[in-house]
Amino acid sequence: MPIEDDGRVRAAVSEVLDAHRRAGHLFDVDGVGSFVREEGDGEPVVLLHGVPSSSFLYRKVLPLLSAEGLRGVAFDFPGLGFADRPEDYDYSWSGLARFTGEAIDALGIERCHLVVHDIGGPIGFEWAIRNPDRVASLTALNTLVDVGSFHRPWNMHPFSIRGVGELWLRSLNPWAMRQLLYLQTIADRSATPPAEIYAYYHLLKREDGGRAFLRIMRSFELTTKKERFFRDGLAALDCPRQVVWGDRDPALKTERRHAVQEFLDVSDPILLPAKHFLQEDQAPAVVGAIAALAKRGA
Repeated sequence: MPIEDDGRVRAAVSEVLDAHRRAGHLFDVDGVGSFVREEGDGEPVVLLHGVPSSSFLYRKVLPLLSAEGLRGVAFDFPGLGFADRPEDYDYSWSGLARFTGEAIDALGIERCHLVVHDIGGPIGFEWAIRNPDRVASLTALNTLVDVGSFHRPWNMHPFSIRGVGELWLRSLNPWAMRQLLYLQTIADRSATPPAEIYAYYHLLKREDGGRAFLRIMRSFELTTKKERFFRDGLAALDCPRQVVWGDRDPALKTERRHAVQEFLDVSDPILLPAKHFLQEDQAPAVVGAIAALAKRGA
């Protein structure tokens, strides 16, 4: 039965979305509205998401960081989650890196432990390189850095093609999104019930049907110039860093992890039995690694 025809499923999804909304608050970033969830006291840990996700991805991570005496902070990039979706916004990685800095300033954070995931990697890396004194530690979760040779995985590539992307997005119904996320992103399906998977769908599409998401997908800076910027800048970044990786990720495989390790000069990654969304079924292990590194970077 389609989700649209099942009142119980719709009610469960609505409850998940309402709980997520109540757990955070809206804030303004230079005229662009965004949404943030914060939990805990102590040193701030800024958690950057990628696509097709939002701050919702970190809902299991935040209370565990709080229990470690840290302040977890996860906000939505423009075009995703509960953030605004302006048509004329700069959705490139550089544009979202500028947004990241403005959001961190708006939230009153002077220095933080930075956690990046998916395209939150290149976005967060750029902010860190331009603000090295504000980074206490850096944790890279399944992300990318060798952008000069990167190719979008098969399930994301159609979104980057004009015309095809619009058709692909319209065909992406809640059931299809559920199958895709279970296949690609979550190793232990019992960790994320269907209502929470469907929440990802609604947070992606919302009122614009996902058009801002398409702009993000078409604004990847896949150039050798950007890759050299990351290589040189991360080599000069003076803070503790680590790589925590879901080693069953079908999209970002071993060669991507090796590149991240090389750029961050990390020889001993923490490998977890997870796919792309390791925050879903490996949250305690992820938080344990973040907290341990934060103690070194305090």
